[in-house]
Amino acid sequence: MAGCGIRGLRWGLEACPESRPDLELWLNDADPDRSSLLESNLQLLQGMRGVSLATTSWAAERLLRQAYLDQTFFDLIDLDAFGCPNALLQSALAVLRFDGLLVLASTDGRSPTGHDRRAAVRHFGAAARAHPASWELALRLQLAVLAREAWQLGRGLEPVASFSEGRTFRLVVRLRQRLAADEESQLGLLARCERCGDQAVQPLLKLLGWRSCRCTDGQGRWAVTGPLWIGPLQMPAVLAQLLKLADPQPDTLSAAGRRLLQRLQRDCGLPVCCWSTAELASRLSLAEPPPLEELVQALLSAGHQACPSAVMNGQLRTDAPMAELLQQCVQHIAGDR
Repeated sequence: MAGCGIRGLRWGLEACPESRPDLELWLNDADPDRSSLLESNLQLLQGMRGVSLATTSWAAERLLRQAYLDQTFFDLIDLDAFGCPNALLQSALAVLRFDGLLVLASTDGRSPTGHDRRAAVRHFGAAARAHPASWELALRLQLAVLAREAWQLGRGLEPVASFSEGRTFRLVVRLRQRLAADEESQLGLLARCERCGDQAVQPLLKLLGWRSCRCTDGQGRWAVTGPLWIGPLQMPAVLAQLLKLADPQPDTLSAAGRRLLQRLQRDCGLPVCCWSTAELASRLSLAEPPPLEELVQALLSAGHQACPSAVMNGQLRTDAPMAELLQQCVQHIAGDR
């Protein structure tokens, strides 16, 4: 989990000035051969006033379960596992304090993006189908697993940030002492017709038969993904606070990191349906995709929710019906000529 310890070093150096009371930092990597490297990289924290540092070389499952037996609870857990981390989630949530944060990374890119459907059933207990917004669906499938694990403990869950570059899927979630009102309605299914491109979303609590897609000959078929999280993906107010905290410490946030936070801040993750402008242009036989920002503004002017997706470039999220979305694409391409 800790790797070479550099991320743990950053947690220590950047959290220490704000920590009340003193900061306790525990770094663990299952590979004992990394111990000397960990100790070397963490020397800056050794003996630092207000910092209590512990390093271990245990399997993550042992570490988390022992912490529970010892009634040791954490304000933040940074869980960076190889592949799918789902086997560790309940153990991690069980030792996370109320209002604590779980920072989760998954390198399992095949099963939640629809490229290994059997593995998706094993790892996520869900159907995963190929989709133009596959990175976002992978994040939503991961959030659904996290939510179910939290709910089994009688706790609530709030996504703080969700993002990916296609290889690693990263989430930050906050554990709440109780579920929010109607939190269970954030679990649902997303359907897409590969033939016509139409999409539909339903919460599990109100699951009914699916409406017909846009295929006029009745030959369309919905490919359903889920259960997945159909609630927000980010907390813009928290992301704004992070940006503000970084202002007096510019070295703590790279230019790319700042752009990422600003992008996430502008997209809370709702509505659920995301549309690739390249795919819309292809379905209309257009030479090029419509300008994304202009399309978003047109949909907003028409009374719909719309914004560029912060998860994947060249995509927008909106609650507009596909027919109107296609019409707006044609109008904006025609208007540019």
